[in-house]
Amino acid sequence: MFKTYIPKMSEKKTEWYLVDAKDEVLGRLASRVATILRAKDTVEFTPHQDSMRGVVVINASQIKVTGKKLKQKTYPRYSGYPGGFKEETLENLLKKKPEEVIRHAVKGMLPKTKLSDMIIKRLKIYAGSEHQQAAQKPKSASAS
Repeated sequence: MFKTYIPKMSEKKTEWYLVDAKDEVLGRLASRVATILRAKDTVEFTPHQDSMRGVVVINASQIKVTGKKLKQKTYPRYSGYPGGFKEETLENLLKKKPEEVIRHAVKGMLPKTKLSDMIIKRLKIYAGSEHQQAAQKPKSASAS
């Protein structure tokens, strides 16, 4: 009888990947990053365990979107106080905080459990081409 091998957390080692967001479409980029973070592209994927993978995204300010999303897509937030509801368009958010646009898109593609809180901590996003994760020696994640 065959048994399914499930690697223990102590057997996994942290791997880092570098993704260049220049001229990438937001949704396709976020889907690729979420797949890498969850390790769904490996044979050792287990849905209930953290993959111990990290992703560094550079050039976040140079992403593309299709259609009229720049003007029409909004990001709502609510402070909890009366009159505290605010909306921001994708165009304004890309100018102010391009990292948050990608983080929001990737987080939406992760499972809605405690696991996603652990996974999203290993997503590092930078607006420019310089990053501070050189010590992790990130491998280039080629476009698939």
